[in-house]
Amino acid sequence: MATSWSATAGNAALTTLVATYPWAQLHVGNPGANGTANVATNTTRLQVTWGSAAVGLVSNSAQVQWTNVAGTEDYTHITFWTLVTAGVFGFSGLVTANAVVAGDTFTIPIGDIDVSLTLAS
Repeated sequence: MATSWSATAGNAALTTLVATYPWAQLHVGNPGANGTANVATNTTRLQVTWGSAAVGLVSNSAQVQWTNVAGTEDYTHITFWTLVTAGVFGFSGLVTANAVVAGDTFTIPIGDIDVSLTLAS
């Protein structure tokens, strides 16, 4: 049984994953198995632009910026979806806890969203 991905297969899988689930939504706690728990007051999903997958890693190639956020809260998680509204939940991850105040701009810089998997060595 394989314990990791080949570089070719792993990078192809990452490319497909981020192309299928490009819409990011913020959460104030664990989003759960369906990606719907603890959604931030700011419910806007933004499309993430991704770079090329290499060495089992793909990162955002443009900043992702929510302007004039709706509520004062701490963002702790992020989910990725097929569509800007509704759609299918794909995967989630942690955000370094970020306190925002209503009206703030919240920015994730280029290269700060990383999706990775283990490649065979």
